[in-house]
Amino acid sequence: RRHHDRHPARSRNPERGKNLVPVVTIFGSSQAKEGETDYESARTLGRKLAEAGYTICNGGYGGTMEATARGAKEGGGQTIGVTTEDFGGPANRWIDKEIRKKKWRERLFKLIELGDAYVVLDGGTGTLVELFTVWEMSNKKFTQKPVVILGHQSQDLVNRIRKFPHVINSSNLFFARTVEKVLKRLELLH
Repeated sequence: RRHHDRHPARSRNPERGKNLVPVVTIFGSSQAKEGETDYESARTLGRKLAEAGYTICNGGYGGTMEATARGAKEGGGQTIGVTTEDFGGPANRWIDKEIRKKKWRERLFKLIELGDAYVVLDGGTGTLVELFTVWEMSNKKFTQKPVVILGHQSQDLVNRIRKFPHVINSSNLFFARTVEKVLKRLELLH
């Protein structure tokens, strides 16, 4: 078997069945452009996750969503894009399976549902909503899936918020400074 077909863990998501590879849902900016650091870093992340045997799931549009899907395809992996009628437009060309939701909030919760783990890149307010939603779901024990924050700005923001007196620091929330550290964190949690 080729390297990208092997992975020690199987998906815990009952909707996909027990014999499929784990899915990593990636949240990030729709604004990054090819050639920019954020885009190319996301592309590397997608490729390395695919080579390690993960399926990539994201919002299906442009920016780091396109970059992670593109990288995953370059690494021989599979991609899922969750899009919404609220935004219109088709999924990017690197998406193998598009799941179309009517409303933005339905899209958000489908992205969360599909992931066996989450990686958060830097992004705008939409990315922050995604990050804070999975953080709160973890705090409330609705999910115990790992959340790995790779984006440096997002890490800085989380560090500031963790200092608020009533913020619960989830044990499933991790920082990684490199793609290799993301992979290591995901390996350790399976």
